[in-house]
Amino acid sequence: MPLTLPRFCAGGMFTFPLMAPALAVHNKLAPAQLTSIILAGMMSQYPVTVFVGALIDRHGPALSTLLGGLLFVTGFGAFAHEVSGAPGGPPPAFYRLVAAFLLVGLGTVFSYCSALFAASKYFPRHIGLASGSVMALFALSPLFFAGVATRAFMPRAGDGLLDVPAFATFLALTTGGVALFAALTYKRYPVPALSADEAQPPEETTPLLAAPDAEHGAVPTPKAPHAHPATLRALAQTADFWLLAIFCVLILGAAEMVISNIGTIVASLPPITASARSPSGAAALQVTLLAGANTASRLVVGPLADFVAPPMALGAQAPPRAHVVSRFAFLAGAAGLLALTFAWVALGVRSQAQVWALSIGTGLSYSAVFTVIPSLVSALWGLEHIGRNFGLLMYAPFTGTPVFSYLYASVAAAHLGAGETVCRGRGCWQLTFSLGAGTSVLALCISVVLWRRWHGTI
Repeated sequence: MPLTLPRFCAGGMFTFPLMAPALAVHNKLAPAQLTSIILAGMMSQYPVTVFVGALIDRHGPALSTLLGGLLFVTGFGAFAHEVSGAPGGPPPAFYRLVAAFLLVGLGTVFSYCSALFAASKYFPRHIGLASGSVMALFALSPLFFAGVATRAFMPRAGDGLLDVPAFATFLALTTGGVALFAALTYKRYPVPALSADEAQPPEETTPLLAAPDAEHGAVPTPKAPHAHPATLRALAQTADFWLLAIFCVLILGAAEMVISNIGTIVASLPPITASARSPSGAAALQVTLLAGANTASRLVVGPLADFVAPPMALGAQAPPRAHVVSRFAFLAGAAGLLALTFAWVALGVRSQAQVWALSIGTGLSYSAVFTVIPSLVSALWGLEHIGRNFGLLMYAPFTGTPVFSYLYASVAAAHLGAGETVCRGRGCWQLTFSLGAGTSVLALCISVVLWRRWHGTI
């Protein structure tokens, strides 16, 4: 229960696409302002992840969970207060909205890390299953909140837009209450200590991989990877690190642009019929599809990669077995799927009914990359500095997300009519997705290069 609830309620920030149409119409916020608000939440997560991990290592998950709850209450509560004016009245203070979502983003990373790291320590013999299950619950969080929003906070009459102040207040109360309950529960059930065998780090001289010889059934010694870099300077001098970082900039940045702006993308298109969903209802459907694809990919890709890829021996000799495909093939598949998805949107989408392909394609690609990256980091550079190395790669979306998001916002702003706050028509994003398809193809090429460099090894 303490692992489940905080993760299941930690994704309230990702319901912003449901709020965006109402904020544009009722509060007169421009596309660039809406993008800045959600970016404040998305971007505030990455720089502090290393420090949050150190806090949890030293003091356990209870304190981090409680801090996350306080940040949620403050952020969502301030946001609700700021947008509570009457529709058509003076616009809210834009910078206070940005600050509120920055706090929400910090609350997300505190809650995210506390449950994820606690899962690894509560179940040290089943880390993959435990952490994967908790990550899947986090992916389900927006789906849960989207369902609540459409059923309880969208008026049946009027313009059909989300009641943002009431919904944000609900998020503040729910996330704060759950965090308090989880923090008290963590204190009742302390994280178990690892045994000496479980805590022992792997030997640097242990062979990283082993694959059976197809003809003789022997297990040859695989080609050794480069020495594990002990310093940041040594890591920065490896070509693999930069290739993988550029890949993450292009794929994760573009995917998070879609996740942040799916509400305004939907609002820019005409409904297929006059009686179709309201703008907020249509956005809620896309958030649900994104969350469902995100969850399904996390549950499938991780175990599948472990089964079909070369076995990893991070502390002992890997059992001999044949492998089917490299882990880098999953990166190539994610990049190829995102390129096709973006190309379809740029060329073929004409109504809200066709946006489902964008939501599903983005959700599958985004979560597949996040699911495979930890095992790739371990295989390439060892376990000794896995937290540092993984944290450094997380600066990739910190770089890529604002680039793609402000590209989207600038293109949309260029197609706004005089006095309008909601961009209408395919021109609002067609150039963005055309460029995104091209950068995804570039990422596909990078993944193929890495695949060939480590063929039969990772």
